[in-house]
Amino acid sequence: MSANAMLPTAFSDLEPFAADWACESEPERYDRRLASSMDELQAFYDAIFPRAKAALDFLDTKDLDDLSDQELNLLRMLYSLSTISFAVDCFKQPKIPDSGSAYLRVISEPVP
Repeated sequence: MSANAMLPTAFSDLEPFAADWACESEPERYDRRLASSMDELQAFYDAIFPRAKAALDFLDTKDLDDLSDQELNLLRMLYSLSTISFAVDCFKQPKIPDSGSAYLRVISEPVP
């Protein structure tokens, strides 16, 4: 594993997305979604969606209380996939359609 790698070696193909999408909190993930173009969202989605099952299987072998920084970043990227999936699959835009000035803020989220 590279000293600067943000992800486990088995997921190095997702490394170009890690700096932007391994967000530590839901507000960061949602803000990133809103700040991204559909091309950016689609590129991330197209890269991580086919790898999601492998990532989940990999993380299922780990103790959640003992995840390395690289493993935690992979988990956070899966959280980001959840955050952007409706924008890509349904809305076809980063913002929720017809929501005016409404916004969503989560006050509790999964840990880790």
